[in-house]
Amino acid sequence: MTQKTLLKTTAISLVLLGFASPTLAQAICGGAGTGGQWIGGDEAGSDISTVDNYREQMALVLGGNDYVALFNLSEGTDVRLEAAGRGSADPMIDLLGADGSLILSDDDSGGDAASRAETYLEPGSYCMATRSYDGGPMTAFVRIGRQEHEPLTAGIDTMAVGDPGTSANCDDAVPMGALGTSVTASATETPYWSFTLDEPTPVTITAVNESADPVVTLYDASNRYIAENDDYDGLNSRLDMTDPMAAGTYCLNITALSDDTLPITVNVSAYDAQAALLEVYARGEAAPPLDGTVPYTDLGLISTRIRQDVSASTDVTWFSVDVDSGSLLMIEAIGNGNVDPWLVIYDDLGREIGQNDDYGGALDSLVAARVQPGTYVIGVRQYGRGQGLIRLLIERYVPAQ
Repeated sequence: MTQKTLLKTTAISLVLLGFASPTLAQAICGGAGTGGQWIGGDEAGSDISTVDNYREQMALVLGGNDYVALFNLSEGTDVRLEAAGRGSADPMIDLLGADGSLILSDDDSGGDAASRAETYLEPGSYCMATRSYDGGPMTAFVRIGRQEHEPLTAGIDTMAVGDPGTSANCDDAVPMGALGTSVTASATETPYWSFTLDEPTPVTITAVNESADPVVTLYDASNRYIAENDDYDGLNSRLDMTDPMAAGTYCLNITALSDDTLPITVNVSAYDAQAALLEVYARGEAAPPLDGTVPYTDLGLISTRIRQDVSASTDVTWFSVDVDSGSLLMIEAIGNGNVDPWLVIYDDLGREIGQNDDYGGALDSLVAARVQPGTYVIGVRQYGRGQGLIRLLIERYVPAQ
């Protein structure tokens, strides 16, 4: 076998190992739906508002990528979204709106490492993205249905996580004060907080302490469930109520999945769309525009190999690279065992090409992507607080002639 033939064979094998071939491409959810599968087999059968029963798929997650299930709602509906892994698999789920905005995330609310989220959604198209908690390969079942449909998972202490249809016990809720105020207490000390809106206002609600692993549940003045979240940012929780909430008093139930004696900082503030978008870029959940809104480093045209050292934090550091012909890009983020890197690559339209964490049983990350001429955006960050040195390696291979 010649060297050129070996190179071509290796390149093709890397692509096959890194990516599952999509059978359906849908440019919805801000591009996140590309390669996704309609949960009901096709678009017509995926309207959860009207289906006679839940819709379910088997999700095969490879190479750190997400499995994306697409569904529609023809009318406002209370939905349940679930993912249960086979064996020791630990799935996590994200729910994305038609514009790609993150509505909620969950890990472990289904019980036994399964994920489960229940919320009310307005008519529209949505994407449910499922990935493995540790970034490794995984087989899981994903199910989307209405509240009257049979659940896939057992759930955990449904009253604690705010299962729709249950009532809160907000009579003893402690007032938080003016909008923007932060309060701190353990879930045992203060399980319920209340806040008041003087006028219709979109709000952001956060509950922070990863060691406690908080869950935040929102109820209205009548103790009726509105929404809940677990594991939005790491193990911290966040609710973005982007549509203005009516004036009135609301109640928050704070629970902790790990340690309910640890202090949890809760904040309710006015929703800031621009700040929320910048946070999405900082987490690497969408590619930033290359217009200076988010800092990035232009690495220029790649010929064969580029090496770049990154002083990485939990916020993504962004790079762009240009490719002038059809190629295979192999991108590595190397932490030498001292840092746990995470890596993502997007095309210039913001479509995710690949994402990885913990490749080959180690903490380093690798993405192999077959690309066409154009500009590509690469993001790298580390797990864990503080700064860490990550070496970014980008190699380009061309097909053998």
